[in-house]
Amino acid sequence: MYHRLFSFYFYAMNFPSKLIEQAVAELEKLPGIAKKTALRLVLYLMKQSKENVHVFTAAIEKMRNEIRQCNICHNISDHEICSICSNHKRDASVVCVVETMRDVIAIESTNQYQGRYHVLGGVISPMEGIGPEVLKIESLIERCSSNEIKEVIMALNPTIEGDTTIFYISKKLHGVPVKITSIARGISFGGELEYTDDVTLARSIVTRRPYENYLVNNQE
Repeated sequence: MYHRLFSFYFYAMNFPSKLIEQAVAELEKLPGIAKKTALRLVLYLMKQSKENVHVFTAAIEKMRNEIRQCNICHNISDHEICSICSNHKRDASVVCVVETMRDVIAIESTNQYQGRYHVLGGVISPMEGIGPEVLKIESLIERCSSNEIKEVIMALNPTIEGDTTIFYISKKLHGVPVKITSIARGISFGGELEYTDDVTLARSIVTRRPYENYLVNNQE
């Protein structure tokens, strides 16, 4: 029955209810969700009990209202300090610098890194009006100024903006006694860590090299 209704209303584009039309319009705003998929999801939710739908919507509302950033690394967290920064088994002397929390998830899935992170919230991009002042760079400099951190791994996406950000941070860290390394270029230029397979990403982290060597090799 729902399948026949789905076919008729999708192709006719004449929804029987403004409530359904509104729900479809909202779901269609999600990335990767087209109108056809949005309508399929709405019809699926219609078949569920009100209790199940309430649990679903309540979870999303609770996530949006209560999710926060870690006070230390700016990764997503349920508490003031995230589970990684509060884990005493993690190596606090090594910090991996990434663009977004999606990169943290990608690196964590490799099970090859046991240090901590620093999420910048993006990269320097003058074309998009993103300057260093809107990123979490100053808090990174403050963290590195402590004697606890010995190595900073630059794990930004291999793009012009990513390289520009790495160069800017390395200049800001000039004189600070920390070792700056960059993940190996097993990841193609222009690629994104989020979509890199676990083996390649793990190898890039394990075979990281001093940032100065990376600059020299790229200038040759």
